[in-house]
Amino acid sequence: MDNKEPSGPRSSGGLGLFGSAGPHYSKTELSGVPLTGMSPLSPYLNVDPRYLIQDSDEFILPTGANKTRGRFELAFFTIGGCCITGAVFGAVNGLRMSLSETRNMAWSKPRNVQILNMVTRQGATWANTLGSLALLYSAFGVIIEKARGAEDDLNTIAAGTLTGVLYKSPGGLRGAARGGLVGLTLSGLYALYNNWDRLKGSSPTRY
Repeated sequence: MDNKEPSGPRSSGGLGLFGSAGPHYSKTELSGVPLTGMSPLSPYLNVDPRYLIQDSDEFILPTGANKTRGRFELAFFTIGGCCITGAVFGAVNGLRMSLSETRNMAWSKPRNVQILNMVTRQGATWANTLGSLALLYSAFGVIIEKARGAEDDLNTIAAGTLTGVLYKSPGGLRGAARGGLVGLTLSGLYALYNNWDRLKGSSPTRY
């Protein structure tokens, strides 16, 4: 009598995941099945793993919307980050200045008050300065983006230049030109940093 197992899937008497009996395959039957381009059935659940893989994005975006945040969305992060950075830098600078000015004083309440005043004053000054620059830069960036209808490095350079010009405009024409040059330099370096990988990859290889 032949004791070979019958070919094809076998149905067990037990219930499946949703109450129905599912097919069971032996290891011998699955050993010769090519798995290229397909996913095998899970040995633990009667569910094809292909239906559990999500190849599409998890975000629902409006038609024509970008996956990256625009300048208006980044403006709040830029302004807040610059204010915090300015406050921290100003506090450290105030601490350095106050310790240098009061080095001849003994540790007492008047010295502590003077150090605290210098730290808070410098922190507020630098936070106000960097926050104002970030506000001007973000406002110019949004306006230029809406006017041109495009978002590229030209907007960054133009916004940085106009920010320097307007911020230093109370100092006269020479001050405005100097501020615009500083803004142009910093924004140009920032744009170059963002495109460094692309410029490095497009440069010809020398042998």
